[in-house]
Amino acid sequence: MAVTFDLFGTLVAVDRPDDPAAAVAAELRDRDVPVPTDWSAAYAERHVDAPEGAEVPLPAHVAAALRARGVDVPNNAARRAVVAAFDPDVRTRPGASDAVAAAAERGPVGLLSNCSVPELVSRTLIRSTLDRAAFDATVTSVGCGWRKPHPKSFETAAGELGVAPASLVHVGDDDATDGGITSLGGTFVDVTESDLDAVAGRLRRGESLGGAAPCR
Repeated sequence: MAVTFDLFGTLVAVDRPDDPAAAVAAELRDRDVPVPTDWSAAYAERHVDAPEGAEVPLPAHVAAALRARGVDVPNNAARRAVVAAFDPDVRTRPGASDAVAAAAERGPVGLLSNCSVPELVSRTLIRSTLDRAAFDATVTSVGCGWRKPHPKSFETAAGELGVAPASLVHVGDDDATDGGITSLGGTFVDVTESDLDAVAGRLRRGESLGGAAPCR
């Protein structure tokens, strides 16, 4: 059995900026980048054309928003500002480490996360109590270019684990995104209905995670 886990909201909780645009603006100013007076509006606008379901890296969006207001961005200041603005405080969710360990006893384990911020997933894993060695593959939307529920995100994860997408069990907390695995014939386990301790117990008992009430 191959299992992938969502990260944010499933395995860990992180504190996000209450106002992302303001947080990024503060980091840009710290790097001597002029911030437009209408930055909140610029940040909210679409600046990079991308196919439906594709991920636009947040630094690319920020740099494009600044250019749209006539601001040149030196070197990789946009990337450094974004990474700093979203630098996380991390809390590992109860049962997360055990669920990952139990999945590893059954077969390959992957991490599949929607995240437009470079380095955020790796920093989060380092600051969590999760065993990073337990993951055979880590796939992020900013890395593979596609956000869940787009099929290509799940196909990428399945390919990294060497399995067919239809055989993949994906554990997450959002039916609208994580539940996209079902479009490929795979199984979605919703941790808002079946907590991680229960998932670990079912895995260790050798039970199938498909077809039960918590799975969609």
